[in-house]
Amino acid sequence: MNPEKPPIENAEIKATYYYEHFKRPLFSCDSGLYIKGLPVERQPGVNVRRVNGENLTDEKMIEYYSNLINKLGGKAIAWYINAIYCIIDKNKIFSYSGESISEKFILTGLPHKKRIKGFPLDSLSMNINLNKYYLDLTENEKGDKVSSGFKAFFEKILNYL
Repeated sequence: MNPEKPPIENAEIKATYYYEHFKRPLFSCDSGLYIKGLPVERQPGVNVRRVNGENLTDEKMIEYYSNLINKLGGKAIAWYINAIYCIIDKNKIFSYSGESISEKFILTGLPHKKRIKGFPLDSLSMNINLNKYYLDLTENEKGDKVSSGFKAFFEKILNYL
């Protein structure tokens, strides 16, 4: 299950493909999931939903990752490595993959009863500081670190242009 490419490389491939096709400025984002305690070859990386060649449904993802985390003791620190690749033209290309667009959290083996279609791992994800499921956080508790990081990336590009 080792990811073939890191998120920044996937974002670059996507952005380049569509830039060549449309010849217009665009950006692409990608992300990969990493779990503390898993060996490199078992990290989901960019293949979060694709496990052993199978594309998992939401419920199968919850079951798979719940079992995986339970084998690691019931809770594990996890994080998404997010990446942005932006092409304005062939001479103006910007990319970023860093901590300001990433945040550590807890994956638990005990799924929340609530489900959000298309976002199955939200049912297993907990805020690392509050030790609460993200699905139970109030608006004030949620914070917005990752969105702020993305905003800062695009502000830098606009200031450069």
